[in-house]
Amino acid sequence: MPDPSLRPAPARPLRIDMHAHFYGGGLVEALSAREARPYLRRRDDGTLGMVAMNGEFPFKPDYFDISVGLAQMDAQGLTHRLLTFPGALGLDVLPAPEARAMIAAFNDHLAGLRGATGGRIFGLAGLPLADIDAAVSEVRRIRRELNLPGIILPSNYFNSVAEAKTLAPVLAAANETGCHVMIHPGLKVGEVPPPPPADFMQYRTSAVALQAQASQSALTLILSDIQDLWPRLGFQIVNLGGTLPFIFERMEAIARHRNPDEPFPTARLRNLWYDCASLGPRALEAAVKVLGADRIFLGSDYPIFLDDPHARALDPADIAPADKLRIAGANAFECLEQTLG
Repeated sequence: MPDPSLRPAPARPLRIDMHAHFYGGGLVEALSAREARPYLRRRDDGTLGMVAMNGEFPFKPDYFDISVGLAQMDAQGLTHRLLTFPGALGLDVLPAPEARAMIAAFNDHLAGLRGATGGRIFGLAGLPLADIDAAVSEVRRIRRELNLPGIILPSNYFNSVAEAKTLAPVLAAANETGCHVMIHPGLKVGEVPPPPPADFMQYRTSAVALQAQASQSALTLILSDIQDLWPRLGFQIVNLGGTLPFIFERMEAIARHRNPDEPFPTARLRNLWYDCASLGPRALEAAVKVLGADRIFLGSDYPIFLDDPHARALDPADIAPADKLRIAGANAFECLEQTLG
């Protein structure tokens, strides 16, 4: 049966933010008790700072107070939001004794937000990836007991097919239970952050390197047999697939000139889902032409970015009105209905 909580009010069209994060659910207390990155510290001015893997940023109520997020949704006309475990922090790759209970408690809280918000909030669970057996059990629990739609996985596992298949038991359990899977920037177990660039760190890491990483993840998925092995998985690549909408023609040219019998499988890009988080109308226009409007979600990357994704990216884009409706909410509605039943 369709999920009634996804049905829009008659005068309120669907606007579903499919890329946002949440740092509540017990994480504030857990991070405050830590002394190694990532951790929370009280600054001299009394505010909180999140000391993350690649620097420090102000930790404001947007990150952990769901009422602040809901007010922001109302101000922007967002009807629903998909929140995720904050995978970029690296909490999911901490040693298992520390990660298991913390992540399970967060997932419980995330599941409870659906009822507490009248169905406006859905969530992607974190997994304790240092213990694969525990991660597999948590996949089954969050689907069968908590009815969360899926999971978030670190993109560094998708730099190659071999690395991705180290998660084979997790992917098999996710396939068994019909998970939606967001591939989001994040470290592997035992991996340390790369050294920061010599200059312009924010732009080199949070834009150029991040977009290249998203492209690597998509490339792994479309060139490998992963989707054939686990066909029930719905993979979401962040940020419109990174650089893919702009370099796919070069990859097609490489295949024509170097592998003429094996053309680049551009059509397989449409096997994946994408969100437009933190990008704008020009990028969205290019992605629609390559990926198709029926494969793209609205996304904000809240609370890292506070822009209204509809006003900033979708509304000014030169794409068909029907395509805008799909991206604003219809695609997410269909995806979540399939996942949640």
